[in-house]
Amino acid sequence: MVNMGNDSSMLSSVKNTLLILKSFNVNNPTMRVSDLAKSLGLAKSTVSRIMKTLASEGFVVKDPKTKEYRLGLTILTLGGLVSNDFEFNQETIPVLNEVVEKTKETAHLAILDGLDTIYIKKKECNHPVRILTHIGRRNPAYCTSSGKVLLAFHNENLVEEIIDNGLYPFTKNTITNPDILRSEIKKIKEQGYAVSTEELTEGTRSVAAPIRDHTGKVIYAINVVGPIQRMHDYKIPSIARILMQAANETSVRLGYNARLFKS
Repeated sequence: MVNMGNDSSMLSSVKNTLLILKSFNVNNPTMRVSDLAKSLGLAKSTVSRIMKTLASEGFVVKDPKTKEYRLGLTILTLGGLVSNDFEFNQETIPVLNEVVEKTKETAHLAILDGLDTIYIKKKECNHPVRILTHIGRRNPAYCTSSGKVLLAFHNENLVEEIIDNGLYPFTKNTITNPDILRSEIKKIKEQGYAVSTEELTEGTRSVAAPIRDHTGKVIYAINVVGPIQRMHDYKIPSIARILMQAANETSVRLGYNARLFKS
């Protein structure tokens, strides 16, 4: 029988391990023990012990020359399992292709993860000038179109949790007033799509629509992102219609039947 006499210590160790793994990203693909300890506020000895354990299981790999760690093949294997769980992605490839063809902008599928959104699928547009995005990118939900549309069809408690967590102003257009955010979320639910204009990054605009599963629950968002110079105001209604049609088609592919949920 496993001894659970020191639950708090065990949970703390697990939490620190997860924080370390989540520290690796596109901007920081390799990190030293000292870097991780400083960024997370942990003792170097603690980080070193955890990294050795992770390395022994293949979660990370250490470069003997630079002493830097990177994620290992075990992560890739687990990622493959998650990818398989998203087999519906294959079903959405034609939909994303069609969205890109019609809007001429890059399209994504996104999900909620905690208080953020994550891109899980992407189809690049052909424009030489594009907005830099990548699969796995994590963005705050309250200032992105995909995040706001997912919040609009989620329970209100999550919106309040995000507000309590603080609405950080990434740009001058970021919604930082709780009442304005609540009003925006209500409007999105009524109209069926969301727009984000320079709320997270200056010079960019995105539009998103909700995707439902067979239970009628909104679990994904489909969006397009592009430079504001191309995504003019007058284009938004037509882009929104394209996305809502694509979202409805994807929902049907996931088993959603609107007639079953009409009141």
